[in-house]
Amino acid sequence: QVQLVESGGGLVQAGGSLRLSCAASGRTFSSSAMGWFRQAPGKEREFVATIDWSGAYRNYGDSVKGRFTISRDNAKNTVYLRMNRLKPEDTAVYYCEARSTSSTSTQSGNYEYWGQGTQVTVSS
Repeated sequence: QVQLVESGGGLVQAGGSLRLSCAASGRTFSSSAMGWFRQAPGKEREFVATIDWSGAYRNYGDSVKGRFTISRDNAKNTVYLRMNRLKPEDTAVYYCEARSTSSTSTQSGNYEYWGQGTQVTVSS
């Protein structure tokens, strides 16, 4: 079993920055691929970013490429999402998700664990 707890969300003006954190506990975090997804009201869950177990491979959704950076610290069992140049369309609940394997995926359905989410609101 894996427990994930997100933090760092909040209200920010367009053009601003936030850093989300996801603290993991339970099984071996260092061998798990991790992902960030988001869901806005009335919309489907959207892929944001994913990182493999070592941090060497990262992939991003088209809408966040060049603005967001995913990283991880296996010593702290934590994955991060640095969000720069935020836009109003980035407003959503952001979810941290974990796979039971070390390889990444852009599909939320391929992740076995997720947290409760953290709200990010970007004002114009």
